Amino acid sequence: MADPRARNRRPGGRPPARRAGPASDPSRSAAYDVLKAVRLDDAYTNLVLPHVLREHELTGRDAAFTTELVSGTIRRQGTYDAIIMACLDRPKVEAKVLDALRLGAHQLLSMRVPAHAAISTTVDLVRAKVGQGPAGFTNAVLRKVAAHDLAGWIRRVAPDPAQDPIGFASLAHSHPRWVVGGLRDALGPDGDLDALLAADNLPPKVMLVARPGLCTPQELLALGGTPGQWSPYAVQLEAGDPGVIPAVTDDRAGVQDEGSQLVALALARAPMAGRDERWLDLCAGPGGKSALLAALARERGAKVLASELQHHRAGLVARGTRQLSGGLLGVITADGTRPPWRPGSFDRILLDAPCSGLGALRRRPESRWRRTPGDVKDLVSLQHSLLSTALDSVRHGGVVAYVTCSPLLAETAEIVTSVLEERRDVELLDAGSALEAGTGLPVPDSDGPLPGTVQLWPHVHGTDAMFLALLTRR
Repeated sequence: MADPRARNRRPGGRPPARRAGPASDPSRSAAYDVLKAVRLDDAYTNLVLPHVLREHELTGRDAAFTTELVSGTIRRQGTYDAIIMACLDRPKVEAKVLDALRLGAHQLLSMRVPAHAAISTTVDLVRAKVGQGPAGFTNAVLRKVAAHDLAGWIRRVAPDPAQDPIGFASLAHSHPRWVVGGLRDALGPDGDLDALLAADNLPPKVMLVARPGLCTPQELLALGGTPGQWSPYAVQLEAGDPGVIPAVTDDRAGVQDEGSQLVALALARAPMAGRDERWLDLCAGPGGKSALLAALARERGAKVLASELQHHRAGLVARGTRQLSGGLLGVITADGTRPPWRPGSFDRILLDAPCSGLGALRRRPESRWRRTPGDVKDLVSLQHSLLSTALDSVRHGGVVAYVTCSPLLAETAEIVTSVLEERRDVELLDAGSALEAGTGLPVPDSDGPLPGTVQLWPHVHGTDAMFLALLTRR
């Protein structure tokens, strides 16, 4: 991303005189405020960034610059921290100064910002946000960072790839070591680990879904979008804010990764004998899949019950499905492990289980730094319990879709295998065939870790790393 101040440069190439302080450089000040909120408040970038952009009155190129500066800095945090530490004469640095150093490092190493601009604006930022004292220190560190490009620094600070390939990949691609190991195992011996990790560090494309019966893909294409690769309802937004698109503001369309669309389509198209009237979204928040399922159900005379544990997320589901009353039984707040409905009540059930989210690192850059192996262990217990509930809640001959936005084997193949071993009344269906029925075309290289399951990948399919298993009760 080019420096947005470049358009104000004088013919000689020097930037115009400006006052020090956050008001003189709102793009970088906004980026710093987002990093601070992520660090101190456990905020999510995608939620806090729009608010901060409005607060600083940033739009267009300035908003795009801030967005890349924030997201890129957080994605590359592990790499930048190793580089910054190599440039320090003392072992510790204040967290609020480190935030600014990370922003400066990203501009120097991964953005088309001239070195003098990256360094001087970061020094000004520290002076305004932290104080005069650390400004000289920031200047000295960033001048050292500027001495090499990113590839050169990786060669200097990363382990020898021949001796420690996981350690090298962890630092080179800025993923925690345990995450790299888990993704390697999920890919299997023939998978391209470097390509997956590199894809996690790319900004995701904005994908829209035209909810059938409410909006057509043609309406979104007319706004300058391009067709999605897999889902017949997907349209990629090339530029601009999706929140100002009339179909999105009216909830006739929504922002939804193509992988999320595909798993909902596969459930809706899975072959099934007998009654097909009552569908359930067991963990419905924030409601994107509920809305698509309700639109699909309405076309077939079926209705969806959306159940969500957290009240505020149930409210999001209700707002997102407000145009789909004809395909909706209702939205309720309920614990999916202790459901209020009778066993065997539903014909199709979507269980988009709470998971580590390690398949969505492109759009949630901070997740890689927050999750721990202990989190996965806790989630596995919940996933197993929810899948058991889903199977109890579906009628004999009905279909359950078990979905995670994590490819880790502990959350995917091992959960499904465990349930199949425990229950003689459950069998696995061919999710690949259902996926092809939903998309109208084959989705290559999507075989999951168990025969009959599906695993999507960002570096192969351009989607989040969604896992899908379809199960039925005999």
